[in-house]
Amino acid sequence: MIRLILVIDDDQGIRDIIRFALEPVGWQVKTAPSGHEGLIQAQAQPPDAILLDVTMPDLDGYTVAHRLRSQATTQNIPIILLTARVQGHTPQQLAELKVAGVITKPFRVRELADKVKKLLQWTD
Repeated sequence: MIRLILVIDDDQGIRDIIRFALEPVGWQVKTAPSGHEGLIQAQAQPPDAILLDVTMPDLDGYTVAHRLRSQATTQNIPIILLTARVQGHTPQQLAELKVAGVITKPFRVRELADKVKKLLQWTD
């Protein structure tokens, strides 16, 4: 099964690394350079999962996640937060956003696909 992953991150390098890590396992990766663009893409073609940067200049990840959860077409898409901050997310925040998990940056490229599969409980 081909899965579509939307990566929303303002850092082109991170978007490229994630594409490099996830496409070899057979997933299709689309990217958005901003929270606003990510919301548009998620509405236009709802992905199977979203990797969402927390710190972005236009809309931060929390705002994007809240907006995704408020729309019928995107409210059930699994979200994994990407952050350089190891701490700062309370269990209550994560529960409110209904995120599948958090991946801290920097991450190991070779382990990223396995980490995403585990957080999303994907078996294929």
